[in-house]
Amino acid sequence: MSDEPNQQLIKPDEQAVASEAVSAEPPTDLEKQCAEYKLGWQRAVADYQNLQKETAARRAEWAQMSEQQILEDFIPVYDNFKKAFAHHHDVTSDMRQLRNWIDGISHIMKQFGEVLKAHNVQEIKALGEKFDPKFHETVGEEKAEKEAGLILREVDGGYIMGGRVIKVAKVIIAK
Repeated sequence: MSDEPNQQLIKPDEQAVASEAVSAEPPTDLEKQCAEYKLGWQRAVADYQNLQKETAARRAEWAQMSEQQILEDFIPVYDNFKKAFAHHHDVTSDMRQLRNWIDGISHIMKQFGEVLKAHNVQEIKALGEKFDPKFHETVGEEKAEKEAGLILREVDGGYIMGGRVIKVAKVIIAK
C-alpha cells in the first residue's frame, strides 16, 4: 500500500464494480438531455457527410454529362474529317477532285467553327491588331514597314469563351 494515509487503492476488478454501480443509477434529466443532443449532433454530422458525398457524386455526373454533350457536337466534325482524308489519295490525279476535296475540308472547318460558336467560343482577332498581352503572346518579332507592336502574323489562334480568354493567340509582331 501507499505511505500516505487515507488513500485507498482500487484494484482493477474493483474499478469495474465501481463503474457498474455508477452506471446502475438512473440517468438524470440533464444526462438524458446531453445524450439526446449528442445523438442529434452525431446524426447531423453523418447527414452532412452524406450530403458532401452526394454533392461530389452529382458534380462528377454533371461534368461527365457536360463533357458528353460537347463531344456529341464534335463527333460529326471528326467523322467528316475521316471521310475527307479517306479520299485524299484519289485527289492527286484530277484537279476537279482536288477542288471538291478542298471544298469539303472548307465545309468541315466551317462546321467546326459553328460548333465553337454554339459553345460561346470566339476567335481572338490578331492579324493587323495592336499587340495586347491579355489576348496575345509574342513568339517572334520582325522588321517591317509597319508600326512597332502591330501583329504581322498569327502563329496559333486564340479563343475567348464567355468573356474569358481560354487560349491566347501566339503572334509575330513588328519591331
